[in-house]
Amino acid sequence: MSVYDQLKALNIELPPVRTPAAAYSPFAQTGNLVFISGHTASKNGQPWTGKLGKNIDTAEGKLAARAVAIDLLGTLQAAVGGDLNRVKRIVKLMSLVNSTEDFTEQHLVTNGASELIAQVFGPEKGAHARSAFGVAQVPRGACVEIELIAEVE
Repeated sequence: MSVYDQLKALNIELPPVRTPAAAYSPFAQTGNLVFISGHTASKNGQPWTGKLGKNIDTAEGKLAARAVAIDLLGTLQAAVGGDLNRVKRIVKLMSLVNSTEDFTEQHLVTNGASELIAQVFGPEKGAHARSAFGVAQVPRGACVEIELIAEVE
């Protein structure tokens, strides 16, 4: 099944690339690697704000991470000239979870993104290395920020 068939089966429509909120590019490519800048969680066009362990639970954080993954895929699609089937492999995700110092489920929050990536690209192309960190704050008060590295043809 192609990436687009899988997206359709999941009822996902990819968004356009967001305008950067600061002085950076949404993506950069060197050789066969595409680096997608960190994307923060948004809901209904606004930052999905909150702090895990304070006013957002793990289940909601996981949904926010899934939403970030959808935004990342929209940017990745633009980076590869509009064809996600050019992606050979998702190499790595790095997740920053806005959380209290005693919150320890950053890895479970990040599963929201990792599981979606695996569903969309399949077990070989979608399996990736990953880091999940708890941080004191994320830009605009968002609950999660994730960046992605992909290998392309």
